[in-house]
Amino acid sequence: MSEVMNTTQDPFYFILTGIPGFEAYHIWISIPCCCLYIISIMGNTTILTVIRIEPSLIQPMYLFLSMLALTDLGLTLSTLPTVMQLLWFNNQKISFEGCFAQFFFLHAFSFMESSVLLAMSFDRYVAICRPLHYATILTNSVVGKMGLAILCRCVLAVLPSLFLLKRLPFCRSHLLSHSYCLHQDMIRLVCADIRINNWYAFAVVLLIIVMDPLLIVLSYILILKSILHTASWAERLQALNNCLSHMLAVLVLYVPMVGVSITHRFAKHAPPLVHVILANIYLLAPPVMNPIIYSVKTKQIRHGIFHLISQRSRHLR
Repeated sequence: MSEVMNTTQDPFYFILTGIPGFEAYHIWISIPCCCLYIISIMGNTTILTVIRIEPSLIQPMYLFLSMLALTDLGLTLSTLPTVMQLLWFNNQKISFEGCFAQFFFLHAFSFMESSVLLAMSFDRYVAICRPLHYATILTNSVVGKMGLAILCRCVLAVLPSLFLLKRLPFCRSHLLSHSYCLHQDMIRLVCADIRINNWYAFAVVLLIIVMDPLLIVLSYILILKSILHTASWAERLQALNNCLSHMLAVLVLYVPMVGVSITHRFAKHAPPLVHVILANIYLLAPPVMNPIIYSVKTKQIRHGIFHLISQRSRHLR
């Protein structure tokens, strides 16, 4: 019979998993992974720098975009240490406390991503459906309070699940299914009653993972309804173009999320490689793609990047 591990007294660690079946090629797999992490860090840092140095971008839309970039940076840095140490040095061990710290930041930033996209959809709704009241509804002070509310919402959503899980004994295999610590991965190693954990996780899923996209869809229904009442096709296209970057960011987050959920629910016996690839896409796609989407589709950000590059070039001469 498996020995129950007292996680409050005994030294305890989890074992991370790389790419199943491709362990011999980890050093080669690390090259594209490292490139994706570099693109994410540089892209989101550039977005933040451009918004900070361009006075014309101190507007609600770009303040929300800076929140999204900060969230993407946090999400990237949450997984980078364990993923790269595993691929480069084949170091699969992570301490009990280290795993819970990663679990907290990983889920908190993931929830923040969803919450910030919801706030951005509200920004687009006000800009298109209430343009005359936009400046009075979304002041910089209101945006700051929304950012603080998002932070509190996500931290308070994750903390109870962390404490509920930490109090339980782990007596099964210490082997995790991914190269980072996820709640749904860790809880299957518990040998105790987890009904409270499951009910709380279900409530969080309903309140964030389900409610956020539903509210985003509702905001776009209202936006489309408003657009269809505008005078000309040119105005309709301009309004839709203003929403395009946000719509792409929403798809980049929620399409992989739905894919991971469907796989976990209906393809439990699929090869482990499928689950690992989908989970990595879910965590890496938004931080990598969002800076590219907003740099290509948002003229002000694109001009700000060109201005930043020209400034740096002059300093180097």
